[in-house]
Amino acid sequence: VHLVKFGKKWDGKRARRIVGKTPYEAAAAIVEDYELPVTADEFLSELTPIFSKKWGSIKAQPGANRLINHLRSHGVPIALASNSSKENVETKISFHRGWKESFSVILGGDEVTNGKPSPEIYLEAAKRLKMDTSTCLVIEDSLPGVTAGKAAGMEVVAVPSLPKQTDVFTSADEVINSLLDLKLEKWGLPAFEDWVEGTLPIEPWSIGGPVIKGFGRGSKVLGIPTANLSTEAYSDVLSEHPSGVYFGWAGLAGRGIYKMVMSVGWNPYFNNSEKTIEPWLLHDFDEDFYGEDLRLVIVGYIRPEANFPSLESLVAKIHEDKKIAEEALELPLYLKYRDDSYLNTSSKQNC
Repeated sequence: VHLVKFGKKWDGKRARRIVGKTPYEAAAAIVEDYELPVTADEFLSELTPIFSKKWGSIKAQPGANRLINHLRSHGVPIALASNSSKENVETKISFHRGWKESFSVILGGDEVTNGKPSPEIYLEAAKRLKMDTSTCLVIEDSLPGVTAGKAAGMEVVAVPSLPKQTDVFTSADEVINSLLDLKLEKWGLPAFEDWVEGTLPIEPWSIGGPVIKGFGRGSKVLGIPTANLSTEAYSDVLSEHPSGVYFGWAGLAGRGIYKMVMSVGWNPYFNNSEKTIEPWLLHDFDEDFYGEDLRLVIVGYIRPEANFPSLESLVAKIHEDKKIAEEALELPLYLKYRDDSYLNTSSKQNC
């Protein structure tokens, strides 16, 4: 929005240039990329108060609370090392209950001589934790952070904050789609204990609207009739949830409530250019229902989206997801959401 002041429009493709940088470096990159008639210092001084007002409304990455609470409950010491100033870091996390108390060490970029990609901040974090760097696991969302962690002699798991960036993080020990996919036991840490029959319970979320025509490959190519929804009105909602395979309940106006499994993301096999949502209602319908009102309540997560070597292997995996979802939705944990009032409320009333 601030770029409009200079007659410029934000280009998401350039975002990778600023992710993980210090605030000044990020400001300098934006000034250079967009040829702004201000200095990096001037631009940063204008942006800082704007961002400060929004910190309280920024949601944590899906799985962040789960991870922090799990490590804390098992007595695993955690450090938070950021290129932002310590004051800003502490202010940001103060909006998330229990976070500040969960970190044994909080380290800001203003407490070291060189920020990431220099290893200095991670070396200092290990020192304050009184841990050998070889026993530390770094979880990072940026390339400078991954570079810093590896240079410090630590194992690094990358969780890219930008989509379709896996190929950029080749130096990481592992690249995962989201924190929901983190397998702590791979790194000698206590495993999560909340998976239930191949599914992960999540905070329920909902989305709805008229059924639209999709890419035309669900029934014709895959033999799987998906009920597509327009994502225009729900772009903010979808941006809050990582791509992957989810499941829950679907309410179809005038017809009933059905089990459903759905994909959210770019579908690597078909290489979609935009993030989409493709629910599969697990019921045999005699006719199409384009234009009818569909409401979804998503209650669980199955796996990250993935590419497949063949169409056959993709279809087989989708049917495996179906089986997992069908069985899981019989569990009281998920079955109770069948009575969610949203499923019987027109999405038009929720716009």
